[in-house]
Amino acid sequence: MFLLAWAIMFLSGALVSVEEYCQQGGYCITLIKEVTGEAGLCVVIPCSFNTTFTPTHIVWYKSKGNNKSCVFNSDNNTNTEAGFKGRVSLLEPDVSQRNCSIVINDLTESDSGDYHLRVNGNLSGKPDGFSYNSKTNLSVSALKQKPSVMIPSLTEGQQATLTCTAPGLCSGSPPNITWMWRGKGENDSYITGNMTALNPENLTDVRLRHSSNLTFTPTAGHHNTKLSCKVSFTASITVQEETLNVTYARKPQISGRTNVKEGHDLNLTCSVDSFPPSEIKFSRKLNGNVPQEVNTSYYITNAIREDAGLYICTAKHLNSTLTEEINVTITWFSGILNTSGCVLKSELLTCVCISEGFPLPTINWSLPLDHTEDSVTVSGQAVRSTVKQTVKSHENISIKCFSSNENGKTEKNLTIQNLPDESSTTVPWLEILIVALIGGFIFILLSIIAIKYYRKKLKKSGNLVETLETISPDDPQSCGGQSVNNAQFEVQHGAVNGAGTLELNRISNDLTYAAIDLSKLNMRLEKEENPNENETEYAEIQRQTKSC
Repeated sequence: MFLLAWAIMFLSGALVSVEEYCQQGGYCITLIKEVTGEAGLCVVIPCSFNTTFTPTHIVWYKSKGNNKSCVFNSDNNTNTEAGFKGRVSLLEPDVSQRNCSIVINDLTESDSGDYHLRVNGNLSGKPDGFSYNSKTNLSVSALKQKPSVMIPSLTEGQQATLTCTAPGLCSGSPPNITWMWRGKGENDSYITGNMTALNPENLTDVRLRHSSNLTFTPTAGHHNTKLSCKVSFTASITVQEETLNVTYARKPQISGRTNVKEGHDLNLTCSVDSFPPSEIKFSRKLNGNVPQEVNTSYYITNAIREDAGLYICTAKHLNSTLTEEINVTITWFSGILNTSGCVLKSELLTCVCISEGFPLPTINWSLPLDHTEDSVTVSGQAVRSTVKQTVKSHENISIKCFSSNENGKTEKNLTIQNLPDESSTTVPWLEILIVALIGGFIFILLSIIAIKYYRKKLKKSGNLVETLETISPDDPQSCGGQSVNNAQFEVQHGAVNGAGTLELNRISNDLTYAAIDLSKLNMRLEKEENPNENETEYAEIQRQTKSC
């Protein structure tokens, strides 16, 4: 038991300086010169003694200055000061073991002072006692020790149990343990959960550990907040504060305007609220292409239409991946196109106004009369508005087209183009028929005249053939050349008239048959001084017969 007392002494914070002091008569005591403690906790004053008599009970005194008081009397605490009653006890109740160690619980700073021992007993049947001069100085200071808080890994949505253990290992009055939680910028409040107010753990008869458990389900709101364990002793209070770290991940957020006017700034930022921090990737996806990675912040000046598209924020947190997407639109307005205008045809005025922009522009009209018909068509980012109305004349008529969207507005006076009425220039079918009949009659008449003229020419050509056939082979001039020359002339003259092809049967006995193609002859004789230029096959025959 004596070894146990020393262990308790060491754990209680006593300064180890053990000395044995002996006085005349063989009375010895072993003490520690100085012992320290903290208010609210406990302290052990180790002690052992030797006497020449048989000890029956032990008395401890405290002296401070000229004041002396009894703090413990093993004989039913007789004459014990009221403030110490119930707080002081022997580590070994059997005095015959000569162990005089005591434990003082619920220390207060007023417990500081010198403590010395008196042992009472019997010697040879007579009462006897002895007071030791050696003393132990006890110094009690304010409580400095903190509770011990054990926090496991906290994950959002998963139940966890926290443990707070009070300082000191004392068997005195049990402390009061309270859990407190303080949010960001808030005051302390009781945390919601299943709390065990006190869980005593008996180590020995004089050593007792007090603790409290807190079971709750953490959320992201608990992250980076303060959790306190407050231990209240009889004479003091101690608090241990811990910062909670909760593993969680929120959905990625993309901040910035997603609807930007053309020419203005586009500023987007991707962020993720998580612990531990997530790995962030920011990308843009245009026209269905593969995403193009950009920085976590995307900033451009003078945004254009091509900057519109899908922007994706991806956060990798531990073993999970979270994404967020936004669609950026670039609004613009190009006004009214020059292809807008009006056309007046057959007293029907048709006006067309075309405007481009995003979002699609709204088109309005300023017309002299109520329009009878209108229509609107959309192609891509262009709006085409058409109105029609009946007018007699476009003089003194003003047509205005108004176009606007959130990026701007404009107006335009439309010019009117006057087209001729096709119905006034159309020739009636009756007149067309009369002209056609007259034309046909003239064509037939000319055809008849041409046929008669052609037949007349053919008749003249027939006479020429008859003349050629009357040439006799026995003509005395055949060898002289006169008749043949005349025949040559007649043939050439007949060829000029286009008589066709002649077949000469016999010119002389020496002539053979020959065919003459009169279509190859010229229409008339070119010149008489150059007769050989227009010679025909018949002329060749004539030269061959001159030798006869």
